Amino acid sequence: MATMTELSPTVEKSKFSQNTQVDENLVPKKVPSFCSTRYGLALITHLCNFMVMTQYVAINITMVAMVNGTNHQSRFNGSTEMLPIDSFSGSNDVPKSLSAEGSIFGGQFALWEKWGPPHERSRLCTITIAGMPLGAFAIILLGGIISQSLGWPFVFYVFGGIGCIYCLLWFALVYDNPIFHPWINVTEKEYIVASLAHQVIPQKQPLPIKAMLRSLPLWSIGVCNFSHQWLVTILIVYMPTYISSVFNINIRDNGFLSALPFIIAWVTSILTGQLADFLLTKNFRLVTVRKIATFLGNFPSSALLLVLPYLTPSYVTTMTLLMITCGLSPISQSGIYVNPLDIAPRHSSLLMGVSRELGCAAAIAAPTVSGLLLSQDPVFGWRNVFLLLFAINLSGLIFYLVFGDASIQDWAKERKLTRL
Repeated sequence: MATMTELSPTVEKSKFSQNTQVDENLVPKKVPSFCSTRYGLALITHLCNFMVMTQYVAINITMVAMVNGTNHQSRFNGSTEMLPIDSFSGSNDVPKSLSAEGSIFGGQFALWEKWGPPHERSRLCTITIAGMPLGAFAIILLGGIISQSLGWPFVFYVFGGIGCIYCLLWFALVYDNPIFHPWINVTEKEYIVASLAHQVIPQKQPLPIKAMLRSLPLWSIGVCNFSHQWLVTILIVYMPTYISSVFNINIRDNGFLSALPFIIAWVTSILTGQLADFLLTKNFRLVTVRKIATFLGNFPSSALLLVLPYLTPSYVTTMTLLMITCGLSPISQSGIYVNPLDIAPRHSSLLMGVSRELGCAAAIAAPTVSGLLLSQDPVFGWRNVFLLLFAINLSGLIFYLVFGDASIQDWAKERKLTRL
């Protein structure tokens, strides 16, 4: 039985109070909630991001075997095998996979332009993005095991095959607009359409490129996305290396230890969207919610990594700090990652695609720069890596806190075309 959600006029008014005018009489009072088509769509896009992350991280996982030899059946031995630190910057496949990731994110946000009621966007988008830490958990945990037992090519065969099967699910169930979905509940369709009525654009208008380039709120999202992705990349790429270098743990055990924090991140990713939408019902300003989420997802995580090399090496302390870091980082998903839908719902897919491409630039630069720091200074290398991460992360965060906004920008509003 579908769960029903009550939407009182008071709550509706508080949620839509900022730059949103919706006729409350047009919004159904009771609509399906979790057992609904829009949440089913969120689950499907969740799985999409799961597959994207497994393909991305698989490159880093299998590089150890690739560097050790070209034999497809080469195995890891029982001891810790470390990948040369500067090898991450040598893969030509990483930029290609990251560029594809940015395109996928832009396409997903195009769906939420038509499917996501404004007061549910935080939870729907975070459910979607939560597939990424779950994918990281799965590939880090299983990648080494598959490489050991079957050979490194089978990592791509297994997860690539799952991705091909998933595509059939996508083609059958995903529709651009709830109006055209053949199985959606009529009440839910009316609810989504009424909630998004203020965003209906009767005619296409030219993209305001100059105004967008001058928009500080837009730049703040991109800059902060870059700095946060730098943090995420270090966690994904270098966490196994850091654990191995400090505790000399064999690669099978390291896979489990490295993957453990990402299951915490998956849980946090889902809960943070629920919390953000809850705060909106308590009359918090939308921009305040976005900035709180972005701060909590950036500053504590980078600060904990900064102090990590200065602590006495302790297995319990290190794993605790890494799990807290991974658990806090996804809170930003209810901030900068959803923010494009706030400032420019008409162009959110484009903005999210561009923003993710800036994040992809960080995902390429972070391993390259960090690899150089570690190779040039084996003694203080980790301190330098985490210090640089903190400086970049803090700079992007401050820029967003100063210039970030959550109101629809003038250049994103409908313009009436007149003839002279």
